Amino acid sequence: MNKKEETIPEEIANCPIFKTMLLFQGKWNIWVLFELGRNKSLRFVELKNKIPGISNTVLTSTLKELEEKGLVHREQFNEIPPHVEYSATEKAARLRPIFEAMWKYGEENL
Repeated sequence: MNKKEETIPEEIANCPIFKTMLLFQGKWNIWVLFELGRNKSLRFVELKNKIPGISNTVLTSTLKELEEKGLVHREQFNEIPPHVEYSATEKAARLRPIFEAMWKYGEENL
C-alpha cells in the first residue's frame, strides 16, 4: 500500500474498483494507456505527438510510473542510432473493454 492508500479504510483499499481507479490517477495515465493500446509499439516522440500538451518530463514520469505498475513495457534497442519503444503489457491490454465502453459512452452522451 502506498502513502495515498494508507489513510483509506481497508475495505475500500481492497476493493477491485478502487484498485482499478488508482491505475487511472494522474492527468495523462489514461491517454498514454489508450494510445499504447491502439498501437503495437511507439517511440517516445511518436507517443508524445499523439498527446498534445504533454511535456517531455511529464511523459517520461508517466511512462516510468506505468512501467512500475506493470502496464507499460519499455524496450531499448542498442542500434545505431539507439532508440526506445513503448508498448502496452498484457495487463494493460485487458483494459481495452473499459476504453471501448468509454468510447461508446462518449459517442452516445457527450
